[in-house]
Amino acid sequence: MSRVVIIGGGVIGLFSAYYLQKAGFEVTIVEKGTRDSNCSTGNAGMIVPSHIIPLASPGIVAKGLKWLLSAKSPFYIHPRLDKQLLDWCLLFYRHANAKHVQHSIPYLKALSVLSRSLYMQFDEEHPEAGIHLQKKGLLMLSQTLHTHEEEVEAAKLAQKHGLRAEILSPEAIKALEPHQTVHAAGAVLYPDDAHLSPQHLFDFLYRSLTAKGLKYYEQAEVQDFIIEHNRVKAVKLQDRAIEADHVLLCAGAWSGKVAERLKLRMPMMGGKGYTFWQENSPRIQQASILVEARVSVSPYDERVRFGGTMEITGTDLSINPKRVQGIFESIQSYYPHFKAMAPNQELVWSGLRPCSPDGLPYIGKVAHLENLLIGTGHSMMGLSLAPATGHLLADLLSGKGSSIAIDAFDPQRFA
Repeated sequence: MSRVVIIGGGVIGLFSAYYLQKAGFEVTIVEKGTRDSNCSTGNAGMIVPSHIIPLASPGIVAKGLKWLLSAKSPFYIHPRLDKQLLDWCLLFYRHANAKHVQHSIPYLKALSVLSRSLYMQFDEEHPEAGIHLQKKGLLMLSQTLHTHEEEVEAAKLAQKHGLRAEILSPEAIKALEPHQTVHAAGAVLYPDDAHLSPQHLFDFLYRSLTAKGLKYYEQAEVQDFIIEHNRVKAVKLQDRAIEADHVLLCAGAWSGKVAERLKLRMPMMGGKGYTFWQENSPRIQQASILVEARVSVSPYDERVRFGGTMEITGTDLSINPKRVQGIFESIQSYYPHFKAMAPNQELVWSGLRPCSPDGLPYIGKVAHLENLLIGTGHSMMGLSLAPATGHLLADLLSGKGSSIAIDAFDPQRFA
């Protein structure tokens, strides 16, 4: 039985293990932190085939410069003298254009649609998982007419590429949120989007995979690799070396640093985000994005999770209370009658999304190491794209090839 070592124990690593076990591989996961500390457990839980525009897109640079002036803004780059950060910012700037967006859309759409399909299949096969999958769609709520017009254009673009999108008036929003007053000039509904509980998904995958033989090492930081004849022979940890027939790098925001030890240039920055829970009263029914604030709203019956910000900070997980306050203030701006309570800092979750400079993930093989595969760099869409990424990696490792085009995700595109 072929032995696979996966570096990174988040949802992408677990879904890779899920499909690899189905294919008959023996799987070991090494996780730098703990199961409770990775970015997969506290995020918004959204499955978003609607998100076909990469983070690096026209207008984001101008908006980013404006947001930098506010301590509570949804986007922030922590200024520091760091060559890797400067290189990343320059690459991001070069890709924030219409040509890059048009090139990226078919790839992101195919990956997202595949992932949604796999989630639906997973939910049917594992009703015992209790992942609270809710197929109600996603509302993009805009407070100003200008922003709403931008969202309408994005909806038309999605429709052009075969995705369903509905443009809603304030009256139509009220029908979806009968218990709320929603302060919005309009909205776009993407009915094929969904959301689930990331913690329940993670816990089920961990329990079921370890019951079937998965070895999962926590607080196991990769120190180095043993490489012979263009193959990774073993992954070296502090206290052991784990031999491998194949290695998958799915280490999230730390992937770039690990890749350096493999002589692979894979620019990556951690995009820090925060989430916190609120009692859901009056009840919010619909998963939403508060567009101007860039805040996500994920309702789960009696509770609702709010999340936001994209703080480019490397791998710093400390909590910036002003950013959290910006998320909190947006709640009553959009839902004036919602009974929001300022969260205690110890109850605020922070996580790092792995951000590539062109807004596309890294998925696939590398040329100089024949048994190494990459699956990382999914930015805010790690959970959304996890099943498709794991499925593709398992197929590639099994020699089946890829069911969709993935050349835009080439891990060596910045080499």
